[in-house]
Amino acid sequence: MNIGIGLPIGDPATLLTWARHADAGPFSTLGLLDRLVYDNPEPLVALSVLAGATSRIRVQTEVLLAPLRDTALLAKQAATLDRMTGGRLVLGLGIGGRDDDHRATGTDPRTRGRRLDEQMEVMRRLWSGEPYGEGVGPIGPEPARPGGPEVLFGGFKPAALERVARWGDGFLAAAPPSWAGGLFDTVRGFWQQYGRDGEPRLVAQVNVALGPQDVIDDARTAMHAYYTFTGMADRMVAGMLTTPAEIREAITAFTDLGADEVMLYCYGLDPDQVDRLADVV
Repeated sequence: MNIGIGLPIGDPATLLTWARHADAGPFSTLGLLDRLVYDNPEPLVALSVLAGATSRIRVQTEVLLAPLRDTALLAKQAATLDRMTGGRLVLGLGIGGRDDDHRATGTDPRTRGRRLDEQMEVMRRLWSGEPYGEGVGPIGPEPARPGGPEVLFGGFKPAALERVARWGDGFLAAAPPSWAGGLFDTVRGFWQQYGRDGEPRLVAQVNVALGPQDVIDDARTAMHAYYTFTGMADRMVAGMLTTPAEIREAITAFTDLGADEVMLYCYGLDPDQVDRLADVV
């Protein structure tokens, strides 16, 4: 089982410390959330800096809100980061659930899923070296990974789960084991329906805070603020794992479900959590 670290978004200046600690430890991936109308770092920019400060760990958007972005430019940015990191980019993509993010970019939230499908068709072509379209040539550079960086999709609705089989390499499940098992089975079913070889890569995400009470309180406050818009922030914060036993139990449960990786997502800013979590896993 691979174990990754989801980075806090409250203070971009601390992320280099987090990344260096994680790169020196047992962790497989650094993940970073995406929002536009929020006080968070832009993930492709931030992960580019973190990739330059590390040597082996993967960098993952979790998830990048692709419909907010220009398709050709996103394809170029992702290919550049993948090439310059030697294939360490994992491009987690989603459609976004906040209307204000879409208002800020002038995109229509009612067509965001359709737009993401259209974007994937274009990006897959560009990453394979094909021209953009009539009268417009290819857009480089060539990614390190043939056909483009690994793409994971997040989401819960059938259209999002089907998108994994249509365009992706795997699935990001921001759900507890009791719910994630059904999502995994649905993704596997679509994978078979589309005749895809092998198995989809399955990545689970759990929210954690490990340390003294002030670290846990900081994490709960930050997570509540981030998810207030859902109307379910209290319930989501209540599910945060705050002891080594809880974290190990969740990792075991996701292992039993066939997950390939578990991302331990942190909201508290204390970078010593990386070392505490390393002792747990």
